Amino acid sequence: MLIIHVLGACVWTGGHLVLATSVLPNALKTSDIEALSAFEARFERIGIPSLIAQVVTGIWLAHHYLPNPLSWWNFDQPVHAQISLKLLCLGFTVALALHARLRLIPNLNQTNLRFLALHIWMVTLLSIVFVIAGLSIRAPLAL
Repeated sequence: MLIIHVLGACVWTGGHLVLATSVLPNALKTSDIEALSAFEARFERIGIPSLIAQVVTGIWLAHHYLPNPLSWWNFDQPVHAQISLKLLCLGFTVALALHARLRLIPNLNQTNLRFLALHIWMVTLLSIVFVIAGLSIRAPLAL
């Protein structure tokens, strides 16, 4: 389960890093909506299954560490806080993804391109936080 979870994180986070650092800056500079749409269509085929795999394996792993789901929202112990942080990131990611998929992408134009860019940057940042929080469960970070 952990290997599937990490591979899903690699695909999801790596894809968003490529999007945010390579595709998006060029699309913003040239107002090339088609480049974003083309990347999104290709990435969605592996990105969405990777995210789904992360959710399923993440719930399994959270249950492995803390069998009582009510304890996932208890911030007094590091593993509780890390699981809570990952769940919060998931909630924000899903909200941003649904808004982008249902509202922005179907009506993507020059006017809302920067708003979509904001979504992309936020999802990328959340995916990095996902990785850091997950890594810190297995290998506590000295912050």
